[in-house]
Amino acid sequence: MVIRKVAILTSGGDAPGLNGVIRAFVKSAVLEHGWDVVGIEDGFEGLVGTPRLRPLGLKEVRGLLGRGGTILGSTNKGNFGWHKNADGELVRNDAAYQEFVANAKAEGIDAVVVLGGEGSQSIAHDLGNFGLPVVGVPKTIDNDLVGTDQTFGFDTAIGVATDALDRLHTTAESHDRVMVLEVMGRHAGWIALHAGLAGGVDAILIPEIPFDLRALAHKIGERDAFGSSFSIIIVAEGAMPAGGEAIYQREGLLGGIGYYVANQLAELTGKDTRAVVLGHIQRGGSPTPIDRILASRYGVGAVWAISQGRFGQLVAIQNDQLITVPLLECANKIKPVPVDGQMVRTGRSLGIVFGDEEQRINQ
Repeated sequence: MVIRKVAILTSGGDAPGLNGVIRAFVKSAVLEHGWDVVGIEDGFEGLVGTPRLRPLGLKEVRGLLGRGGTILGSTNKGNFGWHKNADGELVRNDAAYQEFVANAKAEGIDAVVVLGGEGSQSIAHDLGNFGLPVVGVPKTIDNDLVGTDQTFGFDTAIGVATDALDRLHTTAESHDRVMVLEVMGRHAGWIALHAGLAGGVDAILIPEIPFDLRALAHKIGERDAFGSSFSIIIVAEGAMPAGGEAIYQREGLLGGIGYYVANQLAELTGKDTRAVVLGHIQRGGSPTPIDRILASRYGVGAVWAISQGRFGQLVAIQNDQLITVPLLECANKIKPVPVDGQMVRTGRSLGIVFGDEEQRINQ
């Protein structure tokens, strides 16, 4: 297959490093292969209806390595989700896929690179089934995408959360408070776990380990008795109380677990307890040096995958080696935190509670 023109798009939530991937992809494609590169604007929606494309050359990607967000825009809604038909059944909008592929071919695009998480890679896999050569690049600050060891944006999110914990430590200690920091992590607690260890917290609550608030109250009591009259707790937005469910701000939008934990602990302990929701601050700003390097490796890797004809594959890094894995192995799949893995064991050895201590003792 002769490659002359390639396209790249960003889909789903933004992540520090997206622009770095775009920059690396364009530079490698132009300098190594002489390909024409175009960016598809607003995710997959950019090739539905009137195509929204922009040429990307060396001049257009100058200065992007340290810039947050995505110059192409992104969306996680629209024509490529699953919709209910008249009978209430969930169905795929095949017409949108067919239109995307037809427009890509009409524009002379030989291959498309999709930067996105597990949902976006599922769409990419489906586009491949409709006859479009596609290569995926893993994107999520949550680091929960199957197939790769680390995603860009994750290190930046950890840094932001750790900085927040450092700041909360000083105010918590000054006022003898319990501070609860809610971070992102819908299905997996990687950010909470890593930032919690880096920030020296007293409790880490993650989706993989349902928690009992009594275990946290006991920890707070122990610290008070020891003379440490403040405590710091980090909680992933998807964490759940044992026997309970995830907490939503409204339908489809997680959030509020931090306030729930703070309010319940205030009643259980009688201590002044406050919650802080970090939210989209974790997604914004300049990527860390680690994420800039990862972004560059992924961008160059996408060019390599296309040149090797590795379509229907996700560019991944395993054991520090650049490889590809089938999109089908990654689509709509989540990589959870191993509940008995070394990171969790390290936390327990440091006296950090995960909210399941009473249950573990009684087993």
